[in-house]
Amino acid sequence: MDDRYKLLKPGHRIVDLGAAPGGWCQVAVDRTGSTAADVRVVGIDYLTVEPVAGATILLMDFLDDAAPDKLMETLGEAPDIVLSDLAAPTTGHRPTDHIRTMHLCDVAADFAIRTLKPGGHFLAKTFQGGTERELLTLLKRHFVSVHHVKPPASREGSVELYILAKSFKGKRAEVENLQDEVEDPRVHDQADEEAGPLG
Repeated sequence: MDDRYKLLKPGHRIVDLGAAPGGWCQVAVDRTGSTAADVRVVGIDYLTVEPVAGATILLMDFLDDAAPDKLMETLGEAPDIVLSDLAAPTTGHRPTDHIRTMHLCDVAADFAIRTLKPGGHFLAKTFQGGTERELLTLLKRHFVSVHHVKPPASREGSVELYILAKSFKGKRAEVENLQDEVEDPRVHDQADEEAGPLG
């Protein structure tokens, strides 16, 4: 995927959510030039991951309330890219698996929107079966472009799919959202009703 979209650049800082077994961390270290003296790749997983030279991997659950702050403290700066390979253990019941993985995707997207540098990217695993409309709407509001990506390495017949949100708007998105609300006549009507009659 990176060969196609050219996301990872030398010097970038990367967060890898759901880092086990460590493959994404290895690629990120290689393409960012992360070293033990200047760690620019931080991963997290509740499963044990073999050490990756040039990366710090936290052994904890990303859903732990303390995990986001720990990730940011370890990385030291806002990330350029948030990668999420988070997936709930499968039950064999496709609708249930989809819902559980979509929850993880929602949480990862929220983390990315709160932490990414302007211009940064978010790449996350989901399952075919329809990415939730609310998530797509959220990402389109905060990123310049949003794509579904089927990696060539995925097994034939696999329902695995990735969503790529490129070029985080940063504070600009908050301004645009506020302008949209102001321009929405329903907002004006509600404000007038709450204010009550003048005089």
